[in-house]
Amino acid sequence: MPLEDDFCDIIKKARMGQGLAVGELAQKTGLPETDIAALERGSRTPVRKEVEALAAGLGLKPAALAAIVLDGWEPEGTPAGVSVETVMGDIGGYAVKGYVVHDSGEALFVDTAYNPTAMLEILQRLGLRLTGICLTHGHADHAEGLHVILDRWPVPVYLGRADEPLLSWRPSKERLTSPEDGRTIPVGRCTVRCLATPGHTPGGTCYRVEQGPHDICFVGDTLFAGSIGRANPFSLYPVHLESVRRRLLTLPPRTILFPGHGPATTVAEEVAHNPFGSAA
Repeated sequence: MPLEDDFCDIIKKARMGQGLAVGELAQKTGLPETDIAALERGSRTPVRKEVEALAAGLGLKPAALAAIVLDGWEPEGTPAGVSVETVMGDIGGYAVKGYVVHDSGEALFVDTAYNPTAMLEILQRLGLRLTGICLTHGHADHAEGLHVILDRWPVPVYLGRADEPLLSWRPSKERLTSPEDGRTIPVGRCTVRCLATPGHTPGGTCYRVEQGPHDICFVGDTLFAGSIGRANPFSLYPVHLESVRRRLLTLPPRTILFPGHGPATTVAEEVAHNPFGSAA
């Protein structure tokens, strides 16, 4: 699966997150405005000098950015033995992922993949009992279809309180549960630990499953392989970077990261290859 973000997406997210106009970035980098605008449109592939200049101007890791755009870096595949079911959805041609984590006959949904029917079919096919729905954030592509699931399984819905206004359909108060930082949610013999990761949205939350040699973490749009989601609003960009750098990239290196879009990755690979991973 290709990376979610191209070079143009990465530099535009970094520029807009910092509130820089194209002209201001041109002054910082010494590159012509017209060239920066063309690169943000994806009109052409940058040369190494442009990659390095833009990385320096935007506070990104130049080697990581160059590896993505010039060397074609992609993360390695998911190791064998990880019991996570992935559900693909589509919203206006834009692919989105939801996940089913299960153990000992119990299951948790992580996001809805904009495809609740497929999520429910997995329960039936594997004979699982749903015990909760963990939402990484409140955007429609990750939360739409909650009512379909709750009609069949009236379970708790975990969502950061600050993201409740983002829902197009809101569950009842007795169903909505705040995944406070450090809260644990059992699923079979496994423990899911909530990590507050604001930035992509004010109430963004990641869910870490401690399950042996390969811990896993569902990261929504907080992090993509080689990139991050867009800060909403842009003023959350510094907070978003802190969530990525201090909450996710400090997890054990072998932790597998499952994002809402694009391929799975690991903490070790993102420490080495994510341009947003640390200050340049």
